[in-house]
Amino acid sequence: MISSGTSNPTGTNILQPSGDPSGRLTLLHTSDWHIGRTLYGRKRYAEFDAFLDWLAQTIEQEGIDVLLVAGDVFDTTTPSNRAQTLYYRFLCRVAAGNCRHVVVIGGNHDSPSFLNAPRDLLKALDVHVIGSATDNRADEVLALCGKDGAAELIVCAVPYLRDRDIRTAEAGESIEDKERKLIDGIRAHYAEVTALAEEKRKALGRDIPIVATGHLFTAGGQTIEGDGVRELYVGSLAHVTASIFPAWLDYLALGHLHVPQRVNRSETMRYSGSPLPMGFGEARQNKSVCRVTLDAGQGDGRTTVRLIPVPVFQRLERIEGDWEAISTALSRLVSTRSQAWIEVVYDGPEVIGDLRARLDAAVAGSRLEILRVKNNRLSAQVLGQLHEEETLDDLNVQDVFERCLDAHEVPPNQRADLLGAYLETVASLDQEDPGET
Repeated sequence: MISSGTSNPTGTNILQPSGDPSGRLTLLHTSDWHIGRTLYGRKRYAEFDAFLDWLAQTIEQEGIDVLLVAGDVFDTTTPSNRAQTLYYRFLCRVAAGNCRHVVVIGGNHDSPSFLNAPRDLLKALDVHVIGSATDNRADEVLALCGKDGAAELIVCAVPYLRDRDIRTAEAGESIEDKERKLIDGIRAHYAEVTALAEEKRKALGRDIPIVATGHLFTAGGQTIEGDGVRELYVGSLAHVTASIFPAWLDYLALGHLHVPQRVNRSETMRYSGSPLPMGFGEARQNKSVCRVTLDAGQGDGRTTVRLIPVPVFQRLERIEGDWEAISTALSRLVSTRSQAWIEVVYDGPEVIGDLRARLDAAVAGSRLEILRVKNNRLSAQVLGQLHEEETLDDLNVQDVFERCLDAHEVPPNQRADLLGAYLETVASLDQEDPGET
C-alpha cells in the first residue's frame, strides 16, 4: 500500500531552523526520479506522489540546507500535466520550508527547454535550474548564500552534456575519433567550470565548499537488467573515468545510473540512484538518497555522507522457477495480504500451456497483481521460437534493429557498419529537444 506519510495538522513549522552557526552545511543528493514512467502499462503517479511527499518531509526533518537533483526529473521530454503538477507542487513546498536552495540539472531524459522555461520564476524561490550546457560557462557556477546573505556554497551545476555541446562534427570521422573528441569535450567542460568556481572562491576570500553535479556514465558503473538506463553516446564513451573530476571537490553529485554507488570507491563521488525501482530487475534493490554534511575548516575530511533509505511505496516481486516454486511463492504472498506487482518467469521442465490461467487462479481474491508473465519453456519447446514471448517492453532500440537484421537475413559482414550507423542515428535523435523551435 502506498503511504504518503503524515503532516502537521496545524500547518505550522514545528522544526528548528536549518543551518548551523558553526559553519556546518547539509545537502541532500537525489536523482533519476523519472516522473511519469510506467511499468508494463501501469501508471505510477501514486508512487511518485508518495515519494515526493516523503522527500519533502525528510528535507525538513533532516534540516537540509541545499537540495541537489542530478537529472532525469521526468521520464520523457514531454511530461504529462500530472507529472508537471507533481514536480512544481514539490518545488513550491520545499521553497516554503527551511531548505534555502534547490539545484536542478537536466538529464538525458529531460527536455532542456522545458526545464529552463520557468527558471527565472523559480529563481525567485531559490530554485536554480540548469537544463543544458550554457554558452557562458560562468552561468553553471552558482554561489549560494546563507541566511546572512553571504555565500556559503559554490555549486558547479553541470547538466547532461549533449554531443553538440562538447564536440564539433567533421566529415570522415571514425567512431574512435568521435569518442576521443567527446571525452576531451567532457573533460574540458568540467575543467573550465571548476576553474571558474575556484576563481569565484578566491574572489570571495573564504574557504567556501565547492560541489559539482553531473549526469553521465562513469567507468565501472553498475547497472541492473531492465532499469532503462540508456547508453548516452555511440561507442564506449559513456563510460568516462573519474579522473575528469578534480580531486579537490568537496562532493560530486551524479545522476544517470539507478544503482546507488560510489565512483572509484570514493566517499565523496556518488550516484544517489533512482528512488523508485524502474523495473522488476530492481525489485530487491535498496533505494536511498545521500545526506551530505560539509564542515567548514575541516580540510580534506570535512565531507561526510550518510545514506537515507527510501521507503518502498509499491512492492515489486520477480518470481522465477518451476511451477511448484512459483505456486509456493504466490501462496506465501497471498497469505501475507501483499499488494505486490509481480513478474513471473517460468522455466521449469514441464510444458505448461495454461500458465496464465493457473496464475490467475492462484491470486484470485487477493490483492496481488501479475503484470508480466514469461513462459520460457513453452516458448522454447513448443513454439520453437526464441523471441515468441518478447514484447517491445523487453527490448531496447538495438535489440529491435538486430531483430530486423535477422528477419531480412543481412549477412554478418555487413552488420557491424549498419549497426554503427543506426546507433549513431539514434544517438543524434536523443540529442534533439522537442521544445526548441
